[in-house]
Amino acid sequence: MATIPQNPENRSYEKALSEMSPFEVKDTLIKLAEKNAQRSTATFLNAGRGNPNWLLSFPREAFFTLGEFAMSEANRTVYDAPIGIVASPSQDGIAKRFEDFLSANADKIGAKVLRHFYSHFTGDLKANADELVFEMVDGILGDHYPTPPRILKYPEIAVREYLRWAMGGGDDNTVFDLFATEGSTAGMCYVFDTLKQNFLMKKGDKLALLTPCFTPYLEIPRLDQFDLDIVYVSANKVERNGYHDWQYAPEEIDKLRDPSVKAVCITNPSNPPSYTFSEETLKQLVDVVKNDNPDLMIITDDVYGTFIDGFKSLMYVLPYNTCCLYSFSKYFGATGWRLATMAVAPDNVFDARIAKLSDEEKAILNKRYESLTLDPGALKFIDRLVADSRLVGLNHTAGLSTPQQIQMMLFATFAYLHREELQPKLINMIHSRLEALWSTTGFTLFPDPYRAGYYSEIDLMVWAKKFYGDEFTDYLNNNYEPLDFVIRLANETSVVLLNGDGFDGPKWSVRASLANLDKDAYLKIGTAIRKILDEYHTLFLQSKK
Repeated sequence: MATIPQNPENRSYEKALSEMSPFEVKDTLIKLAEKNAQRSTATFLNAGRGNPNWLLSFPREAFFTLGEFAMSEANRTVYDAPIGIVASPSQDGIAKRFEDFLSANADKIGAKVLRHFYSHFTGDLKANADELVFEMVDGILGDHYPTPPRILKYPEIAVREYLRWAMGGGDDNTVFDLFATEGSTAGMCYVFDTLKQNFLMKKGDKLALLTPCFTPYLEIPRLDQFDLDIVYVSANKVERNGYHDWQYAPEEIDKLRDPSVKAVCITNPSNPPSYTFSEETLKQLVDVVKNDNPDLMIITDDVYGTFIDGFKSLMYVLPYNTCCLYSFSKYFGATGWRLATMAVAPDNVFDARIAKLSDEEKAILNKRYESLTLDPGALKFIDRLVADSRLVGLNHTAGLSTPQQIQMMLFATFAYLHREELQPKLINMIHSRLEALWSTTGFTLFPDPYRAGYYSEIDLMVWAKKFYGDEFTDYLNNNYEPLDFVIRLANETSVVLLNGDGFDGPKWSVRASLANLDKDAYLKIGTAIRKILDEYHTLFLQSKK
């Protein structure tokens, strides 16, 4: 949609626009909102995207301080000083030099964070000091390919420890295999491709989607290269006296009992409602797998899990069936770093299903992976993910860049060591914004222990009905496109929200991110939402005269 009509609030334009992803519609809404802000006193407020407006500075300070030490190690041997050609660092004695560097820079925040990190690894985790420091130095300098390509040794240890806490592992000592990826978006691409390449998902196979969900999960399976049959498991049902609780009715979860449903994609906590599973739903999912669909492949995207105290990921509830994607983008304010990991248990359904393939399919796969190993049939699913990420032939150059892996390691260990201080502060910050948003709408926000609150999905039809009755909601449905609300909101108040139906949410719902604006902005956004709803009601009353 290159050209925006002079009057964007018309049904034909809105119908055409509604065929696009909400993330593409967002660009149009931003243009309208910015134009309105220029011609009025309104402030442009974009709550349409989930990029946080915070970042964790201390692990970044550690990263850049480590970089200083790494350069001092590289400069120990100089080949050409005038142009800056130096040697790759040496491991011999590097831990002692690192300790001396930390002592000499003891007043720096970065050095303090590194000291805590180093003590934890060499003390609590019994790491070899020279090996640890050399991997960090070599990694941050980025002078070698990632080896092993799946993930470096010490970043894997750090991220495993962090995930066990963050994903609700408790005392579970399962040693998950990890694959470091360029954000969870890369992980999504890799998993869909490897499922296809390994005959685990074929064209026409049934894939269940728990909705509302992140739009790529709606769009990718429909691409011609996958062409999957989508089974929708919806949380859109209205519960609790006419209010959404964004949980899944038992009859919806029961759709997964069908053994022809081979895989399910889950965003947990959900996006956009931002709710995690209730205890009842978790128990039902376990029952589904144990009694009806034991070979179900579960892909769970758990980036928002850390915004719920006591979160429990399916990677620990159903480890055999689950591949977990976890991104560092939100909790750490690091969307630009592109840091994520895929986690698969050593004993898993993916490898088991590969072992059950036909002889013909196994022969095709042995041919595909024969350049990697003398026994391609024994290649694990997670290593197939790595190979497929580089079209197999470039497997030796696969993997997340080593500087990224070092930052991810520092993020993970910092958050783990400071978990009791950090998590409550971030949760309280987004919850205060959520409460500010709802406080000026006049809508009621009920307490809910399963709410993360990173986003808020507001079903305007629920509130239109409660405030003004069924006749008014019929008027809205009959006279306007659902996209009209976010168009008017941008065009008349300079506020950008995304249309919830683009996430397979209720038709007249909107999604607000609580991450990317300060608290006062959400007071204004709530006021703007109520203003537009009341405008519709005024038009409704005029139509009755």
